[in-house]
Amino acid sequence: MYLNIGGNSVIKYNDIVAILDMETTSISKKTREFFKECEKRGQVVNVAEDIPKSYILCGDKIYISQVSSATLLKRVE
Repeated sequence: MYLNIGGNSVIKYNDIVAILDMETTSISKKTREFFKECEKRGQVVNVAEDIPKSYILCGDKIYISQVSSATLLKRVE
């Protein structure tokens, strides 16, 4: 099965490690450092056409989405 994460993008359910809220989790310095390192390695895929609200960890990629984490979790269920 696939999850629509917005921006005409879908990912496989089996690839999802975590779905996280951008606002509450990006406050941490460690998280910002993690994002910075992933961006340097080309592992961040931004599919948000508007203000990003969530990010999805998938193996070696991080997808940034404009869809809220709560909505994405409902879509998974």
